[in-house]
Amino acid sequence: MLVLKFGGTSLANAERVRNAHQIVKQRGGKNPVVVCSAVSGITNKLIALSSEGSVEEIIPIHDKIISELGLPVGLLLPLYQELRAAVERLRKEQSKESLDVVQSFGERFSVRIMEAYFKSQGEQAKAYDAFDVGMLTDDRFGAANPLKEHADQIKKHLNRLDHIAIVTGYIGKTKDGRVTTLSRGGSDFTASLIGAALDAEEIQIWTDVNGMLSTDPKVVPSAKTIDSISFQEAAELATFGAKVMHPKSIQPALDKNIPVRVLNTYNPSNTGTIIVAESREKGRIKGIAARKGVTLVNVRSTRMLEADGYLARLFDIFARHRKSVDLIATSEVSVSLTVDSDEGLDRIIKDLNHIANVRAERNKAIVCVVGEGIREDVTLPGKVFSLISTKGIPVDMISVGASLINVSFVVDEAEADAAVRVLHEALI
Repeated sequence: MLVLKFGGTSLANAERVRNAHQIVKQRGGKNPVVVCSAVSGITNKLIALSSEGSVEEIIPIHDKIISELGLPVGLLLPLYQELRAAVERLRKEQSKESLDVVQSFGERFSVRIMEAYFKSQGEQAKAYDAFDVGMLTDDRFGAANPLKEHADQIKKHLNRLDHIAIVTGYIGKTKDGRVTTLSRGGSDFTASLIGAALDAEEIQIWTDVNGMLSTDPKVVPSAKTIDSISFQEAAELATFGAKVMHPKSIQPALDKNIPVRVLNTYNPSNTGTIIVAESREKGRIKGIAARKGVTLVNVRSTRMLEADGYLARLFDIFARHRKSVDLIATSEVSVSLTVDSDEGLDRIIKDLNHIANVRAERNKAIVCVVGEGIREDVTLPGKVFSLISTKGIPVDMISVGASLINVSFVVDEAEADAAVRVLHEALI
C-alpha cells in the first residue's frame, strides 16, 4: 500500500486536481491513502481572517475549481457555513485554539473536492478528516504533536480499506475533541504518520519541484536534484531551511524504514529524490540550507563556572515556555543558542535574567552544510570558513561537534544568501 501526499500547489486549480487523479490512478496501486493539503494560498488567507478579510474571498476560489471539474455547485456549502461561524468565534476569542479550527477548513475543503472528482471518474473513494480516523494530538495549538495511541487508531480506521482514502493533512484533535494543527507544512508529517501506522511500502510527497534540491533554487538557480539521500541528511536539510519537506515528517518513516520519495506533480516522469535509511554516497556534500528569521540568544554568568545543574536550570526555562532550541555553543561562563522565532522570547529572557545576563540578537540565519560522513574530512570546516571569509561575512556562532553529518553556523540574515551561493559554487 502507498501513501501519496499532494501539496497546495499540486491542488491549486482544476487542472492540478485532474493531474493528481491521474497520478493516483497510474501510480497509486491498489487502494492507496491520499493525503491533501489546502489549496495553495488558502491557509494564509484563513489565518488572516482573525483580523481582516472575509470568508467570501475564499469561497470563489474553491467554487471555481468545483465548477471547472463539473462537480455539484453546492458541494462545500455546509462547510462554508461552518467556516463563517468559526471565524466569528475567532474574532471574539483571538485564541490559538479558535485559529486552529479556522485553519482546518483548507484541508477539509480539499479532500471533499478530491473525493467528488475521483467518484466522478468512476473511482471508489471516500474523504476523511484526519481527526476522524485516529489523528490524536496534544493541545499545543498551532504546533501539536501526535499522541502515542494515534498509530493504533489510524491502523484501526484505515487498514485494509476497499477504496481510496482521501485524508486531510495538517490537522488533528485532542482526546477531548478540540481541533489542532501540526504546524505549517504539517501535511507531510500527516502522510508520514499514516504511512508508518499502516506499514506502507512507500510514502510519496508530490510537490512542485523535481525532488529535494541541493539548495534553494531562488538563491542558486543552478541547484541540482539530489537523486538519493539518507533520512538523517534529509532531516538536517529540512530542519535548517529546505522547504520541500516538513522537518518532523522524516522520523515516522525512519522508525519503520519506509522509503520516502519526493516527486513533481508538474513533471511526473521525473524520478525525483528517494530518501532511504543509509546514504548511497557517503563523504559527499548533499546540500546547503539556510533558515532565516532566527534569533541568537547569548547567556553569560560567572555563576555557571563549575556549577552543577546550571545548564539544566537554563534549559528548563525554555522547556517551561515550550520553546525549542536549535544550535548550542558553550564556554565556561556562557551559552549561545538559537531559536527559530522570537515569539514569547521576552518572557523567557525575563526568567533568564534571574540567573544570568542575556542578550538577544534578532534577524539572524543558520547556514548548514549537510552530507553523511563529511565530518570525517578534517579539512572541511577550514574550507567552509575560508570560503565565507572571502566574502567578508562575519560568523556569530559555529556548531560542528554535535552532528557527524553537518557543519552549521550563524550569520546575519542579510548575509545568508551570499553565504549559500559561495558554498554551493565551491562545494557542490
